[in-house]
Amino acid sequence: QVKLVESGGGLVQPGGSLRLSCAASSDIFKPYTMGWDRQTPGNQREVLARITYDGITHHEDSIKGRFIISRDNAKNTVYLQMNNLEPEDTAVYFCFSEPWGWGQGTQVTVSS
Repeated sequence: QVKLVESGGGLVQPGGSLRLSCAASSDIFKPYTMGWDRQTPGNQREVLARITYDGITHHEDSIKGRFIISRDNAKNTVYLQMNNLEPEDTAVYFCFSEPWGWGQGTQVTVSS
């Protein structure tokens, strides 16, 4: 059973920031690549960013410069710092562990 628990979502105004967290069980955290993706209200699913255990990151162009992925290996936690949020960022955000799977997701709503 995949054990990933996301938190930090909520309602934010356009231009605001949120920091998502994802706590993972140790067996699916080390030494795996972790990432974030999202599913929009229109059911589009897109991968946003990945980070290797050694901290090498990849951010998709759609969020580059606004979102930053990071991880704390001592806490088995991966983060997604989201800045300058736009209404189009409204989605359910999921963290994942490659190759183990996804968490249950956390809702982010960007609206005035």
